[in-house]
Amino acid sequence: MDTRLKYEFRRKLEELEKYKGRGTELITLYIPPDKNLADVASQLRNELSQAQNIKSKQTRTHVMAGLEAILQRLKYFRKPPENGMVIISGVIDLGGGKEKHITDIIEPPEPVPLYKYHCDSTFYLEPLKEMLVEKKVYGLIVLDRREATIGILRGKRIEALAYATSNVPGKHRQGGQSSVRFERLREIAIHEFYKRVGEKASEALLQYKDDLMGVLIGGPSPTKEEFYEGNYLHHEIQKKVIGLFDVSYTDESGLYELVEKASDALQELDIMREKKIMNRFLKEVVKDGAAAYGEDEVRKYLSMGAVDTLLISEDLRYERVKYRCPVCGEEKEVTIKENTSRDMVCEKDNVKMEEVERRDVILELAELAEAGGAKVEFISSDSEEGAMLKNAFGGIAAILRFKPEGW
Repeated sequence: MDTRLKYEFRRKLEELEKYKGRGTELITLYIPPDKNLADVASQLRNELSQAQNIKSKQTRTHVMAGLEAILQRLKYFRKPPENGMVIISGVIDLGGGKEKHITDIIEPPEPVPLYKYHCDSTFYLEPLKEMLVEKKVYGLIVLDRREATIGILRGKRIEALAYATSNVPGKHRQGGQSSVRFERLREIAIHEFYKRVGEKASEALLQYKDDLMGVLIGGPSPTKEEFYEGNYLHHEIQKKVIGLFDVSYTDESGLYELVEKASDALQELDIMREKKIMNRFLKEVVKDGAAAYGEDEVRKYLSMGAVDTLLISEDLRYERVKYRCPVCGEEKEVTIKENTSRDMVCEKDNVKMEEVERRDVILELAELAEAGGAKVEFISSDSEEGAMLKNAFGGIAAILRFKPEGW
């Protein structure tokens, strides 16, 4: 899914999730791409007839209004869109005794997986949220002869799943044992440990079998080679091993080291692409080169067409609000936190300015960048570099094509 579309889709779901009804009167209708719309309309008319029996007058009125609104929208379609559609309709509670009827059609980025008519005090969004979950998973195993850690890399997030320690004796035998017998006992203990690690890893990773893109194994030589060549993993997991890598740590930090060492193998993954982009930006910052950060500075460079790549934290929640003086018509724009307000006074006429427009800052900056031919990268704060962009650089930064003299 295109990163900007994914961001817009996530924001849409966040907005819908906030809405509440006063009763079980918010309607969510999931229509798969292959569903006959005449059948859907027939069921909705049946629901409309049944709704007349609802005891609560308010709920009855709102449900019937929602169903009628959906039926009206369906008239504009001969068949569902390519991925199907989800229609939401109902009266949402705005608080303070205020309410608003909304009806909206969502065309999701993936095919709608089910046909479902749902009535509740909130919209039913779980199948849509599932579309945002990163499907691709990589298995991670780091081990030496003392310990092993098993985890996964899903999207940009590394998760530890299992841990094991061994009873393998050290290389120096205790008194009273022959070196041959000691080595034999040691080899048996190593084999048993590898076997246990293989069982833990297989159990942990088989649950992701359908989405498992590959498995990475890390550790010192010859441990990782012994483990891989000994076929200790379930055959479904074993055949997905895509590389062995030297790592120094075998605890949870070793999982991060493994991902770093396997960067070439994982080059297509978002986490590595984001790391490279952020490292490129940070190098420019260190040498006071072609980099900018902070909303005001980045806006200046965008207006000059000087931005090569715009970097935006996915977790920013700010809005660009335009105010206008009702007397002289002067306009002013400010950036404020989402769902907050600010009183603005016209300096010329000393009257309160009126809010006339409110836009998501991320989407506004992305449009400015695209208009100027710049690339836009939405950076997740799941990674260390992504968290740095949000916390140290205000979530908005840019790699520049050029830096004007004196700036």
